[in-house]
Amino acid sequence: MTLPEKPDRTDEMLRAVGAVAVETGVPVYAVGGAVRDRLLGHPVLEIDFVVAGNADAPAFAETARRRLRGTGYTVFERFGTCSFLVEPYKLEFAGARRESYRPDSRKPEVQPADLSEDLARRDFTVNAMAMGIRKSDFGDLIDPFDGRSDLAGRILRTPLDPLATFSDDPLRILRAARFAGQLGFRIHPDTLAAMRADRERVRIVSQERLSDEILKMLSQPVPSVGLRILQETGVLEIVFPELSALTGVEQRDDFHHKDVFEHTLKVVDNIARMTDKPLLRFLALVHDIGKPQVKRFVEGVGWTFHNHENVGERMLKRVCGRLKLPNEYLKYSRKLTALHMRPIQLIGGDVTDSAVRRLLFQAGEDIEDLMMLCRADITSGNPRRAEKHLKNFDAVTERMREVEEKDKMRAFQSPVRGEEIMELCGIRPGPAVGRLKTAIEEAILDGLIPNEHDAARDYLLKIKDQALADPPVKTENQ
Repeated sequence: MTLPEKPDRTDEMLRAVGAVAVETGVPVYAVGGAVRDRLLGHPVLEIDFVVAGNADAPAFAETARRRLRGTGYTVFERFGTCSFLVEPYKLEFAGARRESYRPDSRKPEVQPADLSEDLARRDFTVNAMAMGIRKSDFGDLIDPFDGRSDLAGRILRTPLDPLATFSDDPLRILRAARFAGQLGFRIHPDTLAAMRADRERVRIVSQERLSDEILKMLSQPVPSVGLRILQETGVLEIVFPELSALTGVEQRDDFHHKDVFEHTLKVVDNIARMTDKPLLRFLALVHDIGKPQVKRFVEGVGWTFHNHENVGERMLKRVCGRLKLPNEYLKYSRKLTALHMRPIQLIGGDVTDSAVRRLLFQAGEDIEDLMMLCRADITSGNPRRAEKHLKNFDAVTERMREVEEKDKMRAFQSPVRGEEIMELCGIRPGPAVGRLKTAIEEAILDGLIPNEHDAARDYLLKIKDQALADPPVKTENQ
């Protein structure tokens, strides 16, 4: 079977690598996602190649890199793979191989194989196709598991028995959920059943690889697809138990609350329509994780979640640490989870400028992200109610703009800096300098003085003796 003629830059790249294969006499094929996406008409930026016939993959890749003037050459000796860049493409080369996990191992074992075995060990039939790239066989499709038919039917199915496929590499369970969202495909019933049956195997996969798949799901246009599949198969309870715990609609008398998990998925999908920012999408996923801890039923009122934002903020240290996420995820998600109920409290005519200043100060450069989350958090199915909430946030945003413009709150900090405080007060560097700066900032936030240098300096001179005489207030962490 021959692929449709598509004389674009991807084909030029494939033909260029094919020319090196002819020159060196090495059998090389494009495989996996690049072949799949080419058939689907999707953009291709990463191309995987299998170097078959027991040829030396790194040696061929080095020759190809020189011929194509590639950059960023990297070798992964353990897996016998290597890659380089020929902008805008990333090209990766590997020898035909088998991969599998031992029952108790988090690292796959790699063994040489032929092309047919290499395709058989792949995760799904739509990724188990190879394509000829030499002039004599360019576009010829090697499709032993009828992946092209599954592409047409928009089905994800494993090439071999799904229990064996998932046992060999349990990360494929998460990849199935991710590809379902990425490609808009449904998972074959047998494959879905095997995901559920083999879910405990994901425990042997390294946390870094699991977290990478979760973040990839969040990067999709509709992240809820993959996340819901993980929940329905019981996988989410293993890889992200705090998120799984949001599931469950409870009803008492005439009162019920939304399933917090389904609400969270709607928030994530809403935010995905607004931004591609990974940090903000992750925030949308975790902003309500404190709710199960504080859920209470109040007679005559219904279900409440008082203080869930602060409970969630404290939980995130453990969550982000277990997921092994970069520190920026922890700092950002804790900060905005703690603040995400604050804009709601600014709705109404009796809100003081001081309350607005404090939110602007605490959110800082992330205030736009916080307001975006608040808008995404409106998931009411009642259009009139949703419109009312959005108009309320419009009013809050306008109020913040006015206060920020009037009080110069952007990147706010004490107008009197540390060196000047030490000079005016005759003190050395130490905690006292920070206490005095905080006192000035608090006075500005409370509206006692304007956000101006001279006013702040005069205030410092007025309060310095008393402030230095008072013992420092111990915080919770001291």
